Amino acid sequence: MLIKDEIFIRMDEFTPAEKKVARVLLSDYPGTGLQSAAAVAKGAGTSTPTVLRLVARLGISSYPEFQRRLRAEINQRMSSPVSRAVHSELTDVGSPLQQAVEQRAQLVERLLGSVPPGEFERALRLLTRDAKHVVVHGGYFSRHAAALLATQLDQLIAGVDLAEEPLGRDAGRCLRLGKGSVAVVFDLRRYEVTASQLAALARQRRASVIVVTDEGLSPAAEDADVVLPVPIGGVPFDSFAGLFVLVEALVEGVFRILGTRGVQRMQQWEETVRIQRVPPSGAGLAVGVPE
Repeated sequence: MLIKDEIFIRMDEFTPAEKKVARVLLSDYPGTGLQSAAAVAKGAGTSTPTVLRLVARLGISSYPEFQRRLRAEINQRMSSPVSRAVHSELTDVGSPLQQAVEQRAQLVERLLGSVPPGEFERALRLLTRDAKHVVVHGGYFSRHAAALLATQLDQLIAGVDLAEEPLGRDAGRCLRLGKGSVAVVFDLRRYEVTASQLAALARQRRASVIVVTDEGLSPAAEDADVVLPVPIGGVPFDSFAGLFVLVEALVEGVFRILGTRGVQRMQQWEETVRIQRVPPSGAGLAVGVPE
């Protein structure tokens, strides 16, 4: 088993400080691990002993041995024809639509390798167990994914707020954060200062913090209890195909855990909210519930 695979599947066993080291190692694997233990610790915002404890937890006797195994993995990958083919850039010829669809399908598939199962399960536990209040915030582009998550969660659980300007007109919603609250912060590359400030504020107020970011890891991850890294990529803008699949997976996971409680909340919505819709030809004005 590759070291990165063992780190990935054992993420939920690590201490919070060790998780920071693990996330940094996975964000640029294997390159980060070839740096000194002190450099890795600095990048993770932890201490050198924490890096060494993580290495020991993986069953590796020393940091030099850890680096020797990383170099062996690199040599193996470079010498294997199959591995070279898998890691090479594919240049399939096809229509622009076909190329775009195939690229985004690959991003979605990569979710299974970028989001540690233990982290995802913990995010679901935070959102469903005793969350009295949930604040969701997104950046310039990711605000669309944040809005979708907030809108759908609000139909399943009470106390969900979308904070578009957490340090501005929505500050009151963020000041309600406290023990038993959860802040969900979206921050993808070209990271925004507001995301880090909100995560730090939530941590200061003893709320739990979930950061949804890309594989490079937002600075907001430093204050996170859970980090969900999403593969992105595209031309001319990053693709959010994987991001929206993750959002839908979170909502579905919350729904499955809540069971009848979630259904009852949705029924309350249906009985309260009405949306006028364009009727079929020849029919009267249609009134429906939120989707």
